[in-house]
Amino acid sequence: MNPLAEFPSIGSMLPDSMRLFVRNEVDSTNDEIRRLALAGADDGTVVVADRQTAGRGRRGAAWVCPPGEALAFSLLVRPKEPRALWPRLALASGLAVAEALESHGVECGIKWPNDVWVCGKKICGVLVEAGSDFAIIGIGVNVNVAGFPEELNTSATSLLLETGVPADRAGVLASILRQLEVRRHQIDCGYDLLLDAVRSRCVLTGHRISLLAVDGPRLGFCEGIGAGGELLVSGPNGFERLLQADEVRIQDTRS
Repeated sequence: MNPLAEFPSIGSMLPDSMRLFVRNEVDSTNDEIRRLALAGADDGTVVVADRQTAGRGRRGAAWVCPPGEALAFSLLVRPKEPRALWPRLALASGLAVAEALESHGVECGIKWPNDVWVCGKKICGVLVEAGSDFAIIGIGVNVNVAGFPEELNTSATSLLLETGVPADRAGVLASILRQLEVRRHQIDCGYDLLLDAVRSRCVLTGHRISLLAVDGPRLGFCEGIGAGGELLVSGPNGFERLLQADEVRIQDTRS
């Protein structure tokens, strides 16, 4: 049976603005969307693929998406909002995934800026990339992954592992795309609602964290998420508002 046969049937479940393309194999869904965007594809174009030969996460890290078990897709958006607000798409995307997965039986948190966590483990990664007049939202979700390599056993999970029940990948995709259609339009008007929802799910707030900032490593306490979506950290360097950071890790809980 074609592992992608389930996806074309969800067309009626998607927002009217979205058009779904199904691929057996691509280098990465983000790269495929970029090619379509440069060829003039419309806002709302979605590519889902069963296999990626060069899937990647933030900062070029490899992203493993087991065929038939995980979900890998990308959405093309041509925002009408000012380009200065486009970085907020990262927050909007992580929130949309968290909300969608909650409707499939798990309680989700968000590890700034947009990793989705369940029970302290990563279930989804989001990669947002900008083009000249468009942005790409790439999402990888561990849906029916039954096991992970040893190096990921303590840090990754899936819907199957958390609920004990196989999930319909197409149904999960439809749920996420419906939430994305709502949240992606709140990066300007409605941003306060978006930010409040992200803050309520932030798994870093109140914890001692380590991270790698642009100018070097940091160790301090996460005070929350600022009005612009930045991470608020207090530590030896004082109070800082960080717009970018890598390798963000929880060290322990503030007492």
